[in-house]
Amino acid sequence: MEVRYSPDPIRFERMTTEETRHHFLVESLFGSDEIQMIYIDVDRVIAGSVVPVKQSLALTSAAELRADFFCQRRELGVLNIGQAGVVTVDGKRFSLSNRDAMYIGRGSKDITFESDDSDNPAMFYLVSYPAHASYPTMHISKAQSTAVNLGSTAQANKRTIFKYIHPGGVQSCQLVMGFTELAEGCVWNTMPPHTHERRMEVYLYFDFPDTARVFHLMGKADQTRHIVVAPKQGVISPSWSLHSGVGTQAYSFCWAMGGENQTFDDMDGIAIADLK
Repeated sequence: MEVRYSPDPIRFERMTTEETRHHFLVESLFGSDEIQMIYIDVDRVIAGSVVPVKQSLALTSAAELRADFFCQRRELGVLNIGQAGVVTVDGKRFSLSNRDAMYIGRGSKDITFESDDSDNPAMFYLVSYPAHASYPTMHISKAQSTAVNLGSTAQANKRTIFKYIHPGGVQSCQLVMGFTELAEGCVWNTMPPHTHERRMEVYLYFDFPDTARVFHLMGKADQTRHIVVAPKQGVISPSWSLHSGVGTQAYSFCWAMGGENQTFDDMDGIAIADLK
């Protein structure tokens, strides 16, 4: 498991492109027949991926956790961005189609992942936060999510937000998770931007071709920088940073956050005129 330490906003202002990418961009995800994990010191979030092709893969603990099993003191969110697969939790099998999600509660011991078809594997994206209590493990289909339509074609940001793990849906300790899908011809997400000092966030950008890119904006309002993001790459967004993006075409992104509260609308808005 890779361990990543986040710079403070003062150091961030002086970082090169390479340094910014090293600290905030998650490039190594979705390797075949691998579980890839990154442990981030901000709110002790873990982001990762599982792509079972020729065999099922078991999620086990790591030395960094000092735990007997992965979810001994953690909760876990899963989003399948690939083809059909199965997640088995303590002997119970859950079938996940594309865009289906799962919440796996604290105390779940045996967690395995497999694909229905090795030629068209599932691609499971994982986000985990420490948990202080146990909530039921749940499967959530896209149809069961809470869909919210925002933006407009005129502003190139018409999009649908699908909420999966949140106070009005599947319950958790602190994890809030879902994904956003931009309409064709729209390229902006989270604009006008905001921060939320009470939560940090991890973005995963996906559902666009290898020839396209997303320019993820981050930093404080008066000290913005960008990271060029390829498909199936993530960006770590600390609580002091805004988090917006613009693509060379439409795309989707999974957002997952945790911290002081779970209030989705607890945001500090930033006027576009104040951006620098």
